[in-house]
Amino acid sequence: MIVLQRLLARLLCLILGVSLMCGGAAPAWSDELVEVVTTTSDLKSLVEMVGGDRVHVTSIAPPAQDPHTFEPRLTNLQQLKQAQLVVKIGLDHDLWIDQLLREIDNPNLQRNRPGYVDASIGIPLLEARATTLAPTTGHTHGAGNPHYWLDPLNAATISGAIMEGLDRIDPDHATVYETNRANFLVQLQEKLKAWEEQLAPFQGKPILAYHNSWPYLARRFRLNVVDYIEPRPGVPASPAHLSQLIRTIKTQQVPLIIKEPYESERIPNLLSNKTGAIVVELVSSVGAVATAQDYFSLFDYNINALAQAFQASS
Repeated sequence: MIVLQRLLARLLCLILGVSLMCGGAAPAWSDELVEVVTTTSDLKSLVEMVGGDRVHVTSIAPPAQDPHTFEPRLTNLQQLKQAQLVVKIGLDHDLWIDQLLREIDNPNLQRNRPGYVDASIGIPLLEARATTLAPTTGHTHGAGNPHYWLDPLNAATISGAIMEGLDRIDPDHATVYETNRANFLVQLQEKLKAWEEQLAPFQGKPILAYHNSWPYLARRFRLNVVDYIEPRPGVPASPAHLSQLIRTIKTQQVPLIIKEPYESERIPNLLSNKTGAIVVELVSSVGAVATAQDYFSLFDYNINALAQAFQASS
């Protein structure tokens, strides 16, 4: 009976020519999981929170390496061939995904099609300065800093885009996705209040960062990133820049230097030895450390690390 219903439904879609109403090129039947591929582990976690037990999600870029140096492999093409929905960070963060999507024979996953979600749409972006995404040295954030998921409040917009994408692919379960997202937003508000209270004593404190990954987190929690070890994203620090950083740390009494696990310890430790500032390791991606296995625990880890380091510095 189920097989007959499927055949009749497919036939009806072909006759009426309304593939979008039937979930696009690969309709999701009620007893099948929706196959979702995300470019990052952070988006994977958010899709799982919205999709619940209706989705099977895989991500492409490893969480514990520099995302700007990631190069996709042939296995990622096969991964995308199974997808009904693709979710990307957008901007200059994962430009490689569109090239991969052009190489697979699935028009439903192309830009502006039902199976394509750019999670940056609708986000109030920081640092939008240039009109080109093509870097000369290092890489640019010209279209806007792409690390917007590190403001937890932006997850409200991201989860909304994910919910709309799932609704398009699997409209029979739209209510499930809407309910899951509503529950996620309630949890998000509760967690955000706790995180803000935890960092409230340190508002306005100056910090130094290795890479320009943290403006959204700093804005949300009222921290002050005064400078970066990289003078421009992806550009190594010169001796003159290092001298300037030492002066900045001393004159502005910067207590913390932020780095990620994949970033070199050499320069942060050098600056710490010269100034007494504490090096604190934060992570920008779910799964980069064992204790940050979903979107909420990512912030639990980072907020705890910051609060403990600020307390130690005082």
